[in-house]
Amino acid sequence: MEKKFNSNKFQGKKTVSFSKDKPKIVSKEKRVIEKSKSTTSASSEQDIVRLNRFIANAGICSRREADTLISEGVVEINGKIVTELGTKVKLSDVVKVNGKKIEGEKKQYLLLNKPKDYITTMDDPKDRKTVLDLVGKACMERVYPVGRLDRATTGLLLFTNDGEMTKKLTHPSSNIKKVYQVSLDKNVTQKDMMRLVEGVELEDGVVAVDKVMYAKDGVDKSIITLDLHSGKNRVIRRMMEQLNYKVLRLDRIQFAGLTKKDIPRGRFRFLTEKEIGFLHRITGIKQQS
Repeated sequence: MEKKFNSNKFQGKKTVSFSKDKPKIVSKEKRVIEKSKSTTSASSEQDIVRLNRFIANAGICSRREADTLISEGVVEINGKIVTELGTKVKLSDVVKVNGKKIEGEKKQYLLLNKPKDYITTMDDPKDRKTVLDLVGKACMERVYPVGRLDRATTGLLLFTNDGEMTKKLTHPSSNIKKVYQVSLDKNVTQKDMMRLVEGVELEDGVVAVDKVMYAKDGVDKSIITLDLHSGKNRVIRRMMEQLNYKVLRLDRIQFAGLTKKDIPRGRFRFLTEKEIGFLHRITGIKQQS
């Protein structure tokens, strides 16, 4: 499709931005470049836990006491008695103690405003600071990060023990939008903003953003805000490097419709019931009552 360009876009009180379909009128200094919307790893470890932990998290007893119950032969998994300690169970399995069905661990969802220099991993062999240091004691359940942010990147990182939700949010087919604010070493040109929308060729394929605009009403043109759905590793840094820019700061300001409003850097909060319901709707997961 032929791209249109208005040579007078820098004159007057209104400007015309690029898009893949047609120019779009936007307010002065808030130049937006956007492409048309198209009709776009969770660890299985989240879905499998030790049986004693499953029982303990149901609030029946401690893990040690759960081991005793298992040894005594009063615990069933899907109708079969289990006596072996260390047995693992899926969160979807039916577990009974003394013939009574017990519910598994409560699903938790929390949002961290990640600081710089924290590794997105549950355990680091080099003993560096990890995101687990910030959320590890948030709840009794063990929660895992949904996706990742590299060490130097700050901003929103969702944690949950809901394996199905994690898989949905990280799978490309779910088309989950992420919004980043990017500070660069020089002003970003309109030409390069258009290239970001059209697609930048990287070593693992062409990647395009969905929308890009100057942040802060265009006062500082070295700071941009961009929307994208790609989950490739270091994709924004690699795209900007390909266009001969150096990323000074990278901050995720939105993930799946969630924002970091009222979450100080290094702190977290639990999602509200409304937010949890929203995640279920956008992922198509049926929410249990």
